Amino acid sequence: MSDKPEGPSEGGGTPRAARWGAFKQSPFLPATVLVLILAAAAALFAAAYTYAMANPTPHDIPTGVTGQYEHPRGREFLDGMEKALDAELDLRPYASRAAAREAIADQQIYAVLDVADDGSRVHVGVSSASGFSVAEVFTRSAPSVSRATGVPATVEDLRPLQSGDPRGLTIFYISLASVIIGFVGAIQLSVHARGLNPAERIAVTAAYALLGGFAVAAVVDWGLGAVDLPFAESWLILALTMFTCGMVFTMFNTFFHRWSMIPTWGLLVLLGNPASGGAVAPPLLPTFIGRLGQWLPPGASVNAQHTAVYFQGHQHAFPFLVLAAWSLLAAGLFWFWRHRHPGGRTPAPSQTPAPAASA
Repeated sequence: MSDKPEGPSEGGGTPRAARWGAFKQSPFLPATVLVLILAAAAALFAAAYTYAMANPTPHDIPTGVTGQYEHPRGREFLDGMEKALDAELDLRPYASRAAAREAIADQQIYAVLDVADDGSRVHVGVSSASGFSVAEVFTRSAPSVSRATGVPATVEDLRPLQSGDPRGLTIFYISLASVIIGFVGAIQLSVHARGLNPAERIAVTAAYALLGGFAVAAVVDWGLGAVDLPFAESWLILALTMFTCGMVFTMFNTFFHRWSMIPTWGLLVLLGNPASGGAVAPPLLPTFIGRLGQWLPPGASVNAQHTAVYFQGHQHAFPFLVLAAWSLLAAGLFWFWRHRHPGGRTPAPSQTPAPAASA
């Protein structure tokens, strides 16, 4: 039996090239790619959430000041607070404590420091509803600064959280649910209702968003009693969030087909949720992430829901505009390039009978 070197195969290539060609045509190539992608996604997921939320650090915290805050003792207390927080306070003067409270209601500031006329005491007003994590660092730091400076300080929560939501996380959870179910629903449509035409796909996405938003709001408010929601407004926000995230996946599916989960997950989960400000208030997030979050669907959803629940009568248009813009962008791109989307039905052939053959 003679040893023959590995030579060209009958098809003109080497056995190695033939094996590679067979591997490319087999299900093992996408499986191998998925193994690598999932490993990278796991690492990125852990990194994104750890970087953003594991060690909240104060940065520029918008803080109102009233009274004689320029008094030497008042100034000493303010400097002590900055040192204790290891952050710079973005001080914004107001003519009265009432004006500062109104600024808190408008979510322009997170706390207010009111210094007495002679600088003998300081009233620290925090707002847990504005951001529990920020209120917590103020509440924890004020007594130690008072002892260090000799300036008496009292702390009052001007906007407390509801009793069923002691850390202000319920809004983050319901927003997260609407984000996840929004794009997972669109994924399921692409698998189990692949034959939907473009207009039908948009309509069904809107239908499950409306029903899903209602279900989330009903369970959290009526079922668990965790938060007393302004039901209609909260339902609208949840439904709009679900629809937006569903259309985001549909848009990506139009261009990336079977790999569309990667940009969807990256935009909404890896980047959007940690930056939303739901679990950690924006002033405690890394500066770039805190600012970026409000322009992404998860952050816009948290902002709108947060204001609806805790600052009724002070709702802003911006988060709704962000959600609407993402919805219109995603739906518009999908509709314009709908011929590239992997779903849809082939038009049925004409039912007109063929002419009879002549004898």
